[in-house]
Amino acid sequence: MSRPPVPRIGRSLAGLTAVAACSAGLLAAPAPASAAPDPARAPGASRATGTYPNLAPRPPMGWNNWSYYMCDLDEKVVLDNARALVRTGLARKGYRTVTLDDCWMSRQRDTRGRLVADPVKFPHGMAHLGKQLHEMGLKFGIYTDVGTLTCEKFPGSLGHFQQDAEQFARWKVDYVKADGCNVPVTPGRGKEATFRELYGQLSRALRDTGRPMTFSVSAPAYFQFDGDSVWHRVIRWSSEVGNLWRGGRDIALQKSTPAAKWASIVYNFRYNSRLAAFQRAGRWNDPDFLLAGAAGLTRQEMQSQMSLWAMMAAPLISSTDLSDLPAAARKVLGNERVIAVDQDALGVQGRVVAQDDDFAVLSKPLKNGDRAIALFNSGSTPRTLSVTAPAAGLAEADSYRLHDLVTGRRTHSAKDIVAREVPPHGTVLYRVTPN
Repeated sequence: MSRPPVPRIGRSLAGLTAVAACSAGLLAAPAPASAAPDPARAPGASRATGTYPNLAPRPPMGWNNWSYYMCDLDEKVVLDNARALVRTGLARKGYRTVTLDDCWMSRQRDTRGRLVADPVKFPHGMAHLGKQLHEMGLKFGIYTDVGTLTCEKFPGSLGHFQQDAEQFARWKVDYVKADGCNVPVTPGRGKEATFRELYGQLSRALRDTGRPMTFSVSAPAYFQFDGDSVWHRVIRWSSEVGNLWRGGRDIALQKSTPAAKWASIVYNFRYNSRLAAFQRAGRWNDPDFLLAGAAGLTRQEMQSQMSLWAMMAAPLISSTDLSDLPAAARKVLGNERVIAVDQDALGVQGRVVAQDDDFAVLSKPLKNGDRAIALFNSGSTPRTLSVTAPAAGLAEADSYRLHDLVTGRRTHSAKDIVAREVPPHGTVLYRVTPN
């Protein structure tokens, strides 16, 4: 079942080659018979403005197969990982959305134009799978693509937006991830206008089903290298058509070397940390999956990714084999003090307040008036890191209480926030309270 990988998000724009034969009619979805609306209608949708309803008031948390399994997914893989979420207590801590990525479907639609689950991989079908997940108290997520084909060359949703949205609603899907491979650009229309139109069509189709389905948009990932002004504009409209959006490159795959995995984490952190101005509560920058448990990563590296993602109010979506998760990785993913920083009700992405090539300091305001402060050593030698209270945005006070959210240790500081001898690739994460 394993096949050589093809370029995915942020790695190649080969799928964007203009197709002269693409007509305006190709962008319009057909009008199949409507599915019965779900009793739990999506709240807050604005048909007048086209703004997608706020279905993710906190950053989504869960599991996705792609980074670890790629196309080697089937019903057993999905359910084994779902059961592991429940068994390990991770579901109780918020990891509840189980999402199938690319390769879940058959190569052809059926005679009525509907998407069909691969009958070998998913012999009981998608409705059954969703029912199994819901019975565990989990949510059901699924993948599609706004182009003619998915990244792995399965049927895309172009020309079938309403039909596919209604199919997902019938299957009781809770979360839809829409990729942007193989998007034909209409001559004279332009790449950005085409992406905006297609993601807008799918956004409207999902809303029109009446079922609340959190919508993950991948459009910005295809514009990261088109210049900041274009990239940022795409992020802005992505926040109108969906709840979260992939900003850049895919995180490394399980088969990547340990060095490549770490480099990928650092790269995704660096680009996403620049996007704090575009995030707001309920609309989330997504720097891709958590790799805790992936072969070759150290405890420090796993903890750094978890801490940095929490500081950035990023979705916490694991992509590893949870059924065989090492204890260290389970402890990193399940740290409720760190999760609380990510899920803080204020919903603010932390900002970089100091950095050079080998370190970064981030500060994030929290709902109760505290600040989370992360001191990240990306270099190869131990380093003492510090930041002054004013630079970190802390209110003036006689002293500050520091709670290390990884070790649990509590200390005090009269002025500067200091982390001594931070190990290579390590991050110290404090919750700081003014006295």
